[in-house]
Amino acid sequence: MKISKVAGSLGESATLKLNATAAALRAQGEAVIHLGGGEPKSKAPVGALMSAAALLNTGEVRYTPASGMPALKEAIVAYTREYYHRDVEPRNVMASGGAKQAIMVGLQAVVDPGDEVMFPVPYWVSYPDMVRLCGATPVPVRPADGSFHPRLSDIEQKTTPTTKAVMINSPNNPSGAMYSEEFIKDIVRFCESRDLYLIMDDIYHRLVFDECRPISCYDHTSRHVDESKLIAINGVSKQYAMTGFRLGWAVASKELIRVMGIIQGHQTSGPSALSQQAAIGALSGPQDGVEGLRATLENNRNVLLERLRGIPNVKVTKPDGTFYCFVDFSYYEADSAKLARFLLEQARVVTIPGIAFGLDGHLRISFCGSIRDITEGTDRIKSALATYR
Repeated sequence: MKISKVAGSLGESATLKLNATAAALRAQGEAVIHLGGGEPKSKAPVGALMSAAALLNTGEVRYTPASGMPALKEAIVAYTREYYHRDVEPRNVMASGGAKQAIMVGLQAVVDPGDEVMFPVPYWVSYPDMVRLCGATPVPVRPADGSFHPRLSDIEQKTTPTTKAVMINSPNNPSGAMYSEEFIKDIVRFCESRDLYLIMDDIYHRLVFDECRPISCYDHTSRHVDESKLIAINGVSKQYAMTGFRLGWAVASKELIRVMGIIQGHQTSGPSALSQQAAIGALSGPQDGVEGLRATLENNRNVLLERLRGIPNVKVTKPDGTFYCFVDFSYYEADSAKLARFLLEQARVVTIPGIAFGLDGHLRISFCGSIRDITEGTDRIKSALATYR
């Protein structure tokens, strides 16, 4: 069977593949510990559940506009005003089936075949293939100093006449690094000076630690949103622990949102009405659940760091946010896929190989699970590495 060149160029998601393997082992009765997960274990906000239930009880769960329900757009407008310090209108907002779809539709709206899209290393696993799906070329940019924090000079050196867009994910999956306000200011102004689109993937922006505060890209531009090439992406999956609801959004110029809405209308039409109603409840209701999750994750991070630092020859960089730690295991094995397989087979611990994020020799370890999983999982890793050859 012949498939398209684009489809043939794509790789299977490393995270989803390992999730499936872990699920199969658990079904066989194996005591697998999942330290590769990407979803918080806390419950969705009560307001979100009640809002969705109220709609469900009417029996009137129907199609919605392709770019989202008016009431949800109003809630996102209020969210943008509070957390991004920028007044926008409902026509500047598009709701999607998760932040991933919002990014994908944004890329399809601005990128042509042959264009280049840049993003720092390490990057979220789907970025390169999302760019390839648009017929464009992904350009990973590894910081020259070897850190997880990019510098403007790193981006400048890779910019070419075919560069169309830059994607920034901060706090970052997989490293947990929160890029500095100086860098965000620099990249906003650089993209404006080069007439480049800037896609800000802010899905973790309120899950930050050590008294850090979320950074708004709009604080560093004087341009009106309708004159800007900024695309701000967010959603309810991480901060509200609503991963299964699949609801994200994009904020951008009215013209770009209009085009994105047309594309999405041909792809999937509007997101699920139930998911949109739940998101309205989450965004408009009490926000203490977000702070509770953030505080829990910060404590989990501290426990994980202490345990990892007890493993000889492992290099650990303290995450500033998210619920991931990107750990250097290259002393034991430079091939991260091989090491992840070993830990799953010998220790029954799921980790995600760093090669999927553009940086081999590392494993992504999640701390969004229980303290028990963190402690037992790291104990198993330590024991397994003691015998690794």
